[in-house]
Amino acid sequence: MVSQTVELLKKEIPLEQESVVLAEDTVNGLVLVDIINGFCTVGAGNLAPREPNRQIRGMINESARLARVFCEKKLPVMAFLDSHHPNKPEDPYPTHCIIGSDESNLVPELRWLENEANVTIRRKDCFDGYVGSIEEDGTNVFVDWVKKNKITTLVVVGVCTDICVLDFVCSTMSAKNRGFLNPLENVVVYSRGCATFDIPLEVATDTKGAWAHPQEFMHHVGLYMAKERGAKIAREVLIGAPEKV
Repeated sequence: MVSQTVELLKKEIPLEQESVVLAEDTVNGLVLVDIINGFCTVGAGNLAPREPNRQIRGMINESARLARVFCEKKLPVMAFLDSHHPNKPEDPYPTHCIIGSDESNLVPELRWLENEANVTIRRKDCFDGYVGSIEEDGTNVFVDWVKKNKITTLVVVGVCTDICVLDFVCSTMSAKNRGFLNPLENVVVYSRGCATFDIPLEVATDTKGAWAHPQEFMHHVGLYMAKERGAKIAREVLIGAPEKV
């Protein structure tokens, strides 16, 4: 039934994806959103998957691969890590990713990023990485990062497609349109580098406080809404001209 609904959804709101080639004569930046144990590692916390998940595994693999490319080329990378204080809940979700816990750390496949000179790590205490980058004095770490590196195209990957990724993209697009992120021109969401969680209806029905969240359905909706905000949705991301066959 769910697969039929997803197919109907894709038919009613088709999502055009493109092959995005990043020019090497401009600065391209990569943002990784919440690819941490608490959301991606089986059994790591209240919001972690309960069993291996193909979409999440694919997201980790593609994000790690793309991060390697960016680091090899010494391009700027920013990684947002969901990190909450125990006395500041994030409704409507249960306690998760407490700062200082392993839940709030990068997944093992990405821990190497912590030792890369071109990588900026930002721990945030809210859904939206843009808002979570605001300091007490009103400055914004993400905005400063874009401006300092003169980033013209931003590639976004991570979890969850329809929550933290989408919130960050929406805020970034609004800020870009207001001229707050010059010289940023394009925001690209790499679909295979994103994932969300899966709670089937039958599980939600039998679980107090849970609500249905079909993975493929919500992943598609998240990407569609990001495109509605003006982001490009990429089925593949290449740096430099693709090789001629």
